[in-house]
Amino acid sequence: MKIHQIRNATLIVTFGGKRFLVDPYLAEKDAYPGFEGTVNSETRNPRVALSTAMETILDFDALILTHLHPDHFDEAAVKLLPRDKPVFVQDYSVAELIKAMGFIDVRPLGIETLFEGITLSRTRGQHGSDQAYVYGAELLGNVMGVVFRAEGEKALYLAGDTVWNQMVETNLKMFKPDVTVLAAGDAQVPGLGSIIMGTADVKTVHDAAPEAQIVASHMETVNHCVLSRAELASFAEANGMTARLSIPADNAVLEF
Repeated sequence: MKIHQIRNATLIVTFGGKRFLVDPYLAEKDAYPGFEGTVNSETRNPRVALSTAMETILDFDALILTHLHPDHFDEAAVKLLPRDKPVFVQDYSVAELIKAMGFIDVRPLGIETLFEGITLSRTRGQHGSDQAYVYGAELLGNVMGVVFRAEGEKALYLAGDTVWNQMVETNLKMFKPDVTVLAAGDAQVPGLGSIIMGTADVKTVHDAAPEAQIVASHMETVNHCVLSRAELASFAEANGMTARLSIPADNAVLEF
């Protein structure tokens, strides 16, 4: 297994001999305004340039879209991505939207979806607290995570844009992943609070899954992510987490 941190939540996951492009956010630096109504909205996005060659990013076997927020699937990605590769999404309504963009092979993920000898399982998550969904359900929307399993590979749980909650706890207990990728940038929306994991949630996952290696992703790219890699690294050192927590820089490749 290899996890190539591209930028934000964009990853290339090499698993079972196949390359999966996850949540492509491919625009040039400062291409878009900051997200209205979020912290630091005056800052343009993406905050940093891509440091991975586009030919590397576009060399994939299948695409995974955990949800359709524009920092996970942007206008640049829509223009650049080939239309004939398999695309895995969370449900049939999203599949129809992606098909309308010209993508030919769009597949909703299920409990166990097989792809080239790899089992992909859709998991539930929540893009904010229960209280946040009382007031901001339409803004936050539905999200998914994905568990990857294959013979000869360690189990991988890509949690997606979620905070710690009962769903994440259940996923950890059910799948017992060897590697867990977290959206750990602590994105903030005034009035709704954190909508992805921050330091406390990362520690909770670390403690709840004592056998898992943890990868912190979704950091230092969009205006409302307020937790830096340096701050998370300092927190990890102070809390005895460094042996099992990786915080890759953009374009870094981790092997498990």
